[in-house]
Amino acid sequence: MKTVEIICGNCGADALLTREPIYEGFSKIGEKLICSACGFEFPSEADVPFKHKKTEPAIFTDADRPETVKIFEEDENAALCRYCANYIVNPFTQFCSVHKKEVESTDTCPQFEKAQAKKASDDLF
Repeated sequence: MKTVEIICGNCGADALLTREPIYEGFSKIGEKLICSACGFEFPSEADVPFKHKKTEPAIFTDADRPETVKIFEEDENAALCRYCANYIVNPFTQFCSVHKKEVESTDTCPQFEKAQAKKASDDLF
């Protein structure tokens, strides 16, 4: 996005730069650069006195950031009910077809069977 904050050389105001398109027929051939405070038209982009943002000092560096916390090992969460072939989800409950009871997606059990990868067409039936 182009900078729009200026300090106008004509009126001295801290204002915004208005960019109005110039058309020839239905084709855009340029832009008028106008001070929003006084209406002064700048001849070109190079003549516009843009307001420069102050650079803030860097208080923290990358050395100050903590190391990334890794909660699970590679396959630690692979035996959750969510990834089991016997896990059934419907809008009202989550159900285990082995134990015939309601379960949560983060539950585990020794009868875990890894579910096969679904195809996109499996969700249609």
